[in-house]
Amino acid sequence: MTQLKQSSVIQETTKQMTLIQAINDGMRVLLEEDESTLVLGEDVGKNGGVFRATEGLQERFGADRVIDTPLSESGIIGTSIGLAVNGFRPIAEIQFLGFIYPAYEQIMTHASRIRMRSMSRFTVPMVIRAPYGAGIRAPEIHSDSTEILFTHMPGIKVVCPSSPYDAKGLLIAAMEDPDPVLVLEPMKNYRSVREDVPINKYKVEIGKAKVVQEGADVTLIAWGAMVSIAQKAAELAGKKGIHCEIIDLRTLYPLDRETIAKSVQKTTRAVIIHEAHPTGGLGNDIVSIINDTSFLYLRAPVERITGFDVPVPFFTLEEHYLPTPARVMEGIDKVIHF
Repeated sequence: MTQLKQSSVIQETTKQMTLIQAINDGMRVLLEEDESTLVLGEDVGKNGGVFRATEGLQERFGADRVIDTPLSESGIIGTSIGLAVNGFRPIAEIQFLGFIYPAYEQIMTHASRIRMRSMSRFTVPMVIRAPYGAGIRAPEIHSDSTEILFTHMPGIKVVCPSSPYDAKGLLIAAMEDPDPVLVLEPMKNYRSVREDVPINKYKVEIGKAKVVQEGADVTLIAWGAMVSIAQKAAELAGKKGIHCEIIDLRTLYPLDRETIAKSVQKTTRAVIIHEAHPTGGLGNDIVSIINDTSFLYLRAPVERITGFDVPVPFFTLEEHYLPTPARVMEGIDKVIHF
């Protein structure tokens, strides 16, 4: 009877969700809780978004709170900044990260600077949601992974969930942050995994990485869709008797220096995995953190497994561009046998 009662409680408090469903549920919680919360973007209302992330929200909360905008990314972000400064809490959707460039000036010149510019008299409590990454065979400019453009600018935080649980928790934490937060949503993970997600409100701390798997021989550092690649590579390594520790960064700015350093100092080796271009990629910042905190612990130079310094190719070549478990395994072998 006790087991049946516990099972019933679990069913009442959690629900199996995909990442896209968790994002939708997170916005539902925020819209229910605070009337100043708004959702705006292209096709977010009547159509429920290109990936259906906002499906059902306009019907439930009305067209004055879930707002279909013109096709103008700079207009969406500029409007959101004005709303945020004046007491609203907007969630702005950019259909694909590759479409955000017209809004870059608004983000980097205004959203990220208003707190400093006004000496904290004004803040910009807004969230920008943007699907990103390759692996779903999308057209050109739909698969960019240019997170480094936003992690370079103080004043805006950048988070990137890889799982449904983290997606909802990070979105809610982002919305409650007094400063702007960019939420990067890996499209490849939108419907690839389900897990139990609390139906009520909860938060995942911004700036805190997660140790997905503990290991003693090498640290694999990844985020977004690359976390599952790291897990598959760790399975390959396990067959060789190599025990990998996997870190999901979850927050790309500010980075969790403590978790990175603690893991690398334990394993003494590191492989960084990201699908962005290697030149100027976030992996370089992580290498710097490892050098600053853990250089004397290293038994081998840090390896990076990344995309290539070319535009993300059309879908026929997409799989050749992305890191694979086999490529990550090569990096693991290199640091193990250095």
